[in-house]
Amino acid sequence: MKLKGAILILSGPSGAGKSSLYKQLAQAFPNHYFSISSTTRQKREGEIHGVHYNFISKESFEEGIAKGEFLEWAKVHDNYYGTSKAQVIKALEEDKLVVFDIDVQGQANLKKAFPRHTTSVFVTTPNKSILQERLGSRGSDGDSVIQKRLENAFDEVRSLENYDYLIINDDLEDSTSKLLCIARSAFCKTSLYEMQSFLQNWEK
Repeated sequence: MKLKGAILILSGPSGAGKSSLYKQLAQAFPNHYFSISSTTRQKREGEIHGVHYNFISKESFEEGIAKGEFLEWAKVHDNYYGTSKAQVIKALEEDKLVVFDIDVQGQANLKKAFPRHTTSVFVTTPNKSILQERLGSRGSDGDSVIQKRLENAFDEVRSLENYDYLIINDDLEDSTSKLLCIARSAFCKTSLYEMQSFLQNWEK
């Protein structure tokens, strides 16, 4: 017996290129499910409820925590972020690749919840200077926000040893190729198989 579906976690500093890599992944895996996090932070310009995040109130989020409705949740910069349990389970039952873009704390919690399904990838730039350059070129954040993101990035990079794979995103085409290989291999992990039943069937 083989468990259905696979979970692929993408983590890494803001500006490392996770969104660009995800776009390439989505084209290669049309039957995937991108897990949309719920958050209590304010909606930014251009963001759409139900597409980028599910924007909910702090009271609703805390009620969801109390009811056990989140697979994982974290409080970042005084805002809650979390993942709905029901939607992920449904996607796995449909044998889909379930993709997450979550932080270091979130990936640790998700691995505890789905240790057999989960493959984690940390995406980063070759160094801090390149990350700072990318953040500045986006033009969406002020100097103070960029500095805060760089400080957070340093803390995140120090946790990369907890991930299964590391992609240093210096070349999008090369990084995409690596990510697609990792995604395909996620469905072949031995942890997805019930070994006892597999061996019994194999011996017949």
